[in-house]
Amino acid sequence: MTLLLTGATGFIGSFFKHAYSHTYTIETFSFLHDNFEHLNLDGIETIVHLSALVHQMNGADPKDYEEVNRVQTLNLAKKAKESGVRHFVFMSTVKVYGEESDTVYIETAPCHPKDPYGISKYHAEQELQKVEDETFTLSIIRTPIVYGYGVKANIKNLISLVQTFSLLPFGNISNKRSIVYIGNLSHLITCIIEQRKGGIFLASDDEPLSTTLFIQLIAKALNKKITLIQIPFFESLLRFVKSSFHKRLYQSLEVDNTLTKKILNFKNPYTTEEGIQKMIQGEHP
Repeated sequence: MTLLLTGATGFIGSFFKHAYSHTYTIETFSFLHDNFEHLNLDGIETIVHLSALVHQMNGADPKDYEEVNRVQTLNLAKKAKESGVRHFVFMSTVKVYGEESDTVYIETAPCHPKDPYGISKYHAEQELQKVEDETFTLSIIRTPIVYGYGVKANIKNLISLVQTFSLLPFGNISNKRSIVYIGNLSHLITCIIEQRKGGIFLASDDEPLSTTLFIQLIAKALNKKITLIQIPFFESLLRFVKSSFHKRLYQSLEVDNTLTKKILNFKNPYTTEEGIQKMIQGEHP
Protein backbone atom coordinates (compact mmCIF):
# COMPACT_ATOMS: atom_id res chain seq x y z
CA MET A 1 0.00 0.00 0.00
CA THR A 2 1.22 3.49 -0.86
CA LEU A 3 0.58 6.23 1.70
CA LEU A 4 1.07 9.98 1.65
CA LEU A 5 2.23 11.24 5.03
CA THR A 6 2.15 14.92 5.97
CA GLY A 7 4.00 16.19 9.03
CA ALA A 8 6.61 13.48 8.43
CA THR A 9 9.38 15.37 10.24
CA GLY A 10 7.29 16.03 13.33
CA PHE A 11 7.24 14.01 16.56
CA ILE A 12 4.48 11.59 15.51
CA GLY A 13 5.28 11.58 11.81
CA SER A 14 8.96 10.73 12.17
CA PHE A 15 8.15 7.84 14.52
CA PHE A 16 5.43 6.48 12.24
CA LYS A 17 7.62 6.72 9.15
CA HIS A 18 10.51 4.94 10.87
CA ALA A 19 8.26 2.24 12.34
CA TYR A 20 6.28 1.42 9.19
CA SER A 21 8.60 2.21 6.27
CA HIS A 22 8.91 -1.54 5.61
CA THR A 23 5.15 -2.09 5.85
CA TYR A 24 4.06 0.67 3.47
CA THR A 25 5.48 2.69 0.64
CA ILE A 26 5.45 6.09 2.33
CA GLU A 27 5.61 9.30 0.34
CA THR A 28 5.74 12.62 2.15
CA PHE A 29 4.50 16.15 1.61
CA SER A 30 5.31 19.35 3.50
CA PHE A 31 3.06 22.39 3.34
CA LEU A 32 6.07 24.46 4.43
CA HIS A 33 8.60 23.22 1.88
CA ASP A 34 6.67 21.67 -1.04
CA ASN A 35 4.41 23.20 -3.69
CA PHE A 36 0.80 22.16 -3.15
CA GLU A 37 -0.11 22.95 -6.76
CA HIS A 38 2.44 20.38 -7.93
CA LEU A 39 1.35 17.65 -5.52
CA ASN A 40 0.69 14.47 -7.50
CA LEU A 41 -1.54 11.97 -5.73
CA ASP A 42 -1.65 9.33 -8.48
CA GLY A 43 -1.24 5.88 -6.92
CA ILE A 44 -1.85 7.10 -3.37
CA GLU A 45 -4.39 4.92 -1.59
CA THR A 46 -4.44 6.58 1.83
CA ILE A 47 -3.40 9.97 3.22
CA VAL A 48 -2.31 10.23 6.85
CA HIS A 49 -2.54 13.93 7.61
CA LEU A 50 -0.48 14.83 10.68
CA SER A 51 0.66 18.29 9.65
CA ALA A 52 -0.76 20.97 11.95
CA LEU A 53 -0.14 24.16 13.84
CA VAL A 54 -0.12 22.67 17.32
CA HIS A 55 -1.03 24.32 20.59
CA GLN A 56 1.40 27.16 21.26
CA MET A 57 2.27 27.93 24.89
CA ASN A 58 2.71 31.61 24.06
CA GLY A 59 -0.33 31.64 21.84
CA ALA A 60 -0.75 32.21 18.11
CA ASP A 61 -3.12 34.19 15.96
CA PRO A 62 -6.46 32.35 15.65
CA LYS A 63 -6.32 33.06 11.91
CA ASP A 64 -3.08 31.06 11.68
CA TYR A 65 -4.68 28.07 13.41
CA GLU A 66 -7.62 28.23 11.01
CA GLU A 67 -5.41 28.59 7.94
CA VAL A 68 -3.17 25.64 8.77
CA ASN A 69 -5.52 23.29 10.59
CA ARG A 70 -8.75 23.89 8.70
CA VAL A 71 -8.07 25.46 5.30
CA GLN A 72 -4.95 23.47 4.38
CA THR A 73 -6.58 20.26 5.60
CA LEU A 74 -9.73 20.82 3.56
CA ASN A 75 -7.74 21.73 0.44
CA LEU A 76 -5.74 18.52 0.77
CA ALA A 77 -8.86 16.41 1.29
CA LYS A 78 -10.62 17.90 -1.74
CA LYS A 79 -7.57 17.35 -3.93
CA ALA A 80 -7.26 13.79 -2.60
CA LYS A 81 -10.87 13.00 -3.43
CA GLU A 82 -10.57 14.47 -6.92
CA SER A 83 -7.42 12.37 -7.47
CA GLY A 84 -9.11 9.11 -6.49
CA VAL A 85 -7.59 8.68 -3.03
CA ARG A 86 -9.96 6.43 -1.11
CA HIS A 87 -9.04 7.05 2.53
CA PHE A 88 -8.15 10.18 4.52
CA VAL A 89 -6.88 9.84 8.10
CA PHE A 90 -6.96 13.11 10.05
CA MET A 91 -5.12 13.62 13.32
CA SER A 92 -7.30 15.71 15.60
CA THR A 93 -7.23 16.30 19.36
CA VAL A 94 -9.27 15.80 22.52
CA LYS A 95 -9.20 19.60 22.77
CA VAL A 96 -12.25 19.55 20.49
CA TYR A 97 -14.25 18.41 23.54
CA GLY A 98 -13.13 21.36 25.65
CA GLU A 99 -10.78 21.84 28.57
CA GLU A 100 -9.92 19.83 31.68
CA SER A 101 -13.03 18.34 33.29
CA ASP A 102 -14.27 15.68 35.67
CA THR A 103 -16.36 14.36 32.77
CA VAL A 104 -14.90 11.34 30.98
CA TYR A 105 -14.92 12.04 27.25
CA ILE A 106 -16.02 9.31 24.83
CA GLU A 107 -16.08 9.26 21.03
CA THR A 108 -19.65 10.57 20.85
CA ALA A 109 -19.36 13.24 23.56
CA PRO A 110 -20.50 16.74 22.52
CA CYS A 111 -17.74 19.11 21.44
CA HIS A 112 -17.27 22.55 22.99
CA PRO A 113 -13.70 23.59 22.14
CA LYS A 114 -12.45 26.63 24.02
CA ASP A 115 -9.05 27.64 22.62
CA PRO A 116 -8.12 28.56 19.02
CA TYR A 117 -6.24 25.28 18.51
CA GLY A 118 -9.18 23.10 19.54
CA ILE A 119 -11.63 25.28 17.64
CA SER A 120 -9.61 25.06 14.42
CA LYS A 121 -9.35 21.28 14.69
CA TYR A 122 -13.09 20.96 15.28
CA HIS A 123 -13.83 23.21 12.30
CA ALA A 124 -11.56 20.97 10.20
CA GLU A 125 -13.47 17.88 11.35
CA GLN A 126 -16.78 19.47 10.41
CA GLU A 127 -15.56 20.51 6.95
CA LEU A 128 -14.02 17.10 6.27
CA GLN A 129 -17.25 15.32 7.11
CA LYS A 130 -18.96 17.28 4.32
CA VAL A 131 -16.44 15.88 1.81
CA GLU A 132 -16.83 12.24 2.91
CA ASP A 133 -18.96 9.89 0.82
CA GLU A 134 -19.05 6.23 -0.24
CA THR A 135 -15.91 6.70 -2.37
CA PHE A 136 -13.92 8.73 0.17
CA THR A 137 -13.57 7.34 3.70
CA LEU A 138 -12.75 9.76 6.52
CA SER A 139 -11.13 8.63 9.78
CA ILE A 140 -10.68 11.16 12.59
CA ILE A 141 -8.33 10.33 15.47
CA ARG A 142 -8.62 12.42 18.62
CA THR A 143 -5.57 12.21 20.87
CA PRO A 144 -4.72 13.36 24.37
CA ILE A 145 -1.07 14.18 25.16
CA VAL A 146 1.25 11.96 23.12
CA TYR A 147 4.52 10.90 24.73
CA GLY A 148 7.61 9.00 23.64
CA TYR A 149 11.28 9.42 22.89
CA GLY A 150 12.00 12.99 21.76
CA VAL A 151 8.84 14.47 23.28
CA LYS A 152 9.01 18.19 23.98
CA ALA A 153 7.08 20.82 25.93
CA ASN A 154 5.51 19.93 29.29
CA ILE A 155 6.59 16.29 29.51
CA LYS A 156 10.18 17.17 28.60
CA ASN A 157 10.14 19.80 31.36
CA LEU A 158 8.73 17.26 33.81
CA ILE A 159 11.51 14.78 32.97
CA SER A 160 14.09 17.52 33.51
CA LEU A 161 12.59 18.29 36.93
CA VAL A 162 12.82 14.65 37.98
CA GLN A 163 16.40 14.42 36.69
CA THR A 164 17.43 17.58 38.56
CA PHE A 165 15.64 17.37 41.91
CA SER A 166 15.16 14.53 44.38
CA LEU A 167 12.43 16.34 46.31
CA LEU A 168 9.36 17.59 44.44
CA PRO A 169 6.07 19.14 45.66
CA PHE A 170 3.75 16.86 43.70
CA GLY A 171 2.72 14.28 46.27
CA ASN A 172 -0.80 12.85 46.55
CA ILE A 173 -2.23 14.49 43.43
CA SER A 174 -5.33 12.42 42.64
CA ASN A 175 -6.30 13.70 39.19
CA LYS A 176 -6.86 11.43 36.18
CA ARG A 177 -5.21 12.24 32.85
CA SER A 178 -5.29 10.10 29.75
CA ILE A 179 -2.11 9.97 27.70
CA VAL A 180 -1.03 7.84 24.76
CA TYR A 181 2.37 6.33 23.98
CA ILE A 182 3.44 7.14 20.44
CA GLY A 183 3.84 3.42 19.69
CA ASN A 184 0.22 2.77 20.69
CA LEU A 185 -0.99 5.71 18.59
CA SER A 186 0.98 4.55 15.56
CA HIS A 187 -0.45 1.04 15.92
CA LEU A 188 -3.95 2.52 16.05
CA ILE A 189 -3.26 4.42 12.83
CA THR A 190 -2.21 1.21 11.08
CA CYS A 191 -5.33 -0.63 12.28
CA ILE A 192 -7.50 2.12 10.83
CA ILE A 193 -5.55 2.06 7.57
CA GLU A 194 -5.71 -1.73 7.20
CA GLN A 195 -9.43 -1.90 7.95
CA ARG A 196 -10.25 1.35 6.15
CA LYS A 197 -12.73 2.15 8.88
CA GLY A 198 -14.35 5.58 8.86
CA GLY A 199 -15.55 7.51 11.88
CA ILE A 200 -14.24 9.18 15.00
CA PHE A 201 -11.68 7.26 17.05
CA LEU A 202 -10.05 7.98 20.39
CA ALA A 203 -6.41 7.17 21.12
CA SER A 204 -5.33 6.46 24.69
CA ASP A 205 -3.27 4.15 26.83
CA ASP A 206 -5.38 1.66 28.76
CA GLU A 207 -5.53 3.53 32.07
CA PRO A 208 -5.36 7.21 33.02
CA LEU A 209 -2.61 8.36 35.38
CA SER A 210 -2.42 10.84 38.19
CA THR A 211 0.37 13.38 37.97
CA THR A 212 1.93 11.79 41.04
CA LEU A 213 1.99 8.31 39.48
CA PHE A 214 3.29 9.67 36.18
CA ILE A 215 6.23 11.32 37.95
CA GLN A 216 6.90 8.13 39.92
CA LEU A 217 7.01 6.09 36.70
CA ILE A 218 9.39 8.60 35.11
CA ALA A 219 11.66 8.35 38.15
CA LYS A 220 11.53 4.55 37.98
CA ALA A 221 12.54 4.62 34.32
CA LEU A 222 15.38 6.98 35.17
CA ASN A 223 16.39 4.73 38.07
CA LYS A 224 16.18 7.85 40.22
CA LYS A 225 15.08 7.93 43.86
CA ILE A 226 12.75 10.83 44.50
CA THR A 227 10.45 11.98 47.29
CA LEU A 228 7.12 13.59 46.47
CA ILE A 229 5.60 15.76 49.18
CA GLN A 230 2.63 18.03 49.66
CA ILE A 231 3.39 21.67 50.46
CA PRO A 232 0.57 23.73 51.97
CA PHE A 233 -0.69 26.44 49.61
CA PHE A 234 1.61 25.31 46.75
CA GLU A 235 -1.31 24.34 44.53
CA SER A 236 -3.10 27.64 45.22
CA LEU A 237 0.08 29.58 44.51
CA LEU A 238 0.64 27.71 41.24
CA ARG A 239 -2.97 28.32 40.20
CA PHE A 240 -2.39 32.05 40.71
CA VAL A 241 1.10 32.29 39.19
CA LYS A 242 0.81 29.82 36.28
CA SER A 243 -2.79 28.71 35.76
CA SER A 244 -2.07 26.73 32.56
CA PHE A 245 0.62 24.69 34.31
CA HIS A 246 -1.70 24.16 37.28
CA LYS A 247 -4.44 22.76 35.03
CA ARG A 248 -2.11 20.19 33.52
CA LEU A 249 -0.68 19.08 36.85
CA TYR A 250 -3.76 19.07 39.08
CA GLN A 251 -6.89 18.77 36.93
CA SER A 252 -8.32 15.78 35.07
CA LEU A 253 -8.71 15.11 31.37
CA GLU A 254 -9.79 11.52 30.88
CA VAL A 255 -11.05 9.67 27.82
CA ASP A 256 -12.67 6.25 27.46
CA ASN A 257 -11.98 4.68 24.07
CA THR A 258 -13.85 1.42 24.67
CA LEU A 259 -15.91 2.02 21.51
CA THR A 260 -12.78 2.55 19.39
CA LYS A 261 -11.28 -0.69 20.66
CA LYS A 262 -14.51 -2.58 19.96
CA ILE A 263 -14.98 -1.23 16.43
CA LEU A 264 -11.37 -1.95 15.43
CA ASN A 265 -10.86 -5.03 17.60
CA PHE A 266 -7.88 -3.07 18.84
CA LYS A 267 -5.46 -3.63 21.70
CA ASN A 268 -2.60 -1.38 22.73
CA PRO A 269 0.70 -3.20 22.19
CA TYR A 270 2.41 -1.31 25.06
CA THR A 271 1.54 -0.59 28.67
CA THR A 272 2.06 2.93 29.94
CA GLU A 273 5.01 1.78 32.04
CA GLU A 274 6.61 0.22 28.96
CA GLY A 275 5.96 3.41 26.99
CA ILE A 276 7.58 5.57 29.66
CA GLN A 277 10.58 3.22 29.75
CA LYS A 278 10.97 3.60 25.98
CA MET A 279 10.56 7.36 26.22
CA ILE A 280 13.37 7.62 28.76
CA GLN A 281 15.69 4.99 27.32
CA GLY A 282 15.40 6.26 23.75
CA GLU A 283 14.32 2.98 22.20
CA HIS A 284 13.03 3.09 18.67
CA PRO A 285 10.30 0.87 17.22
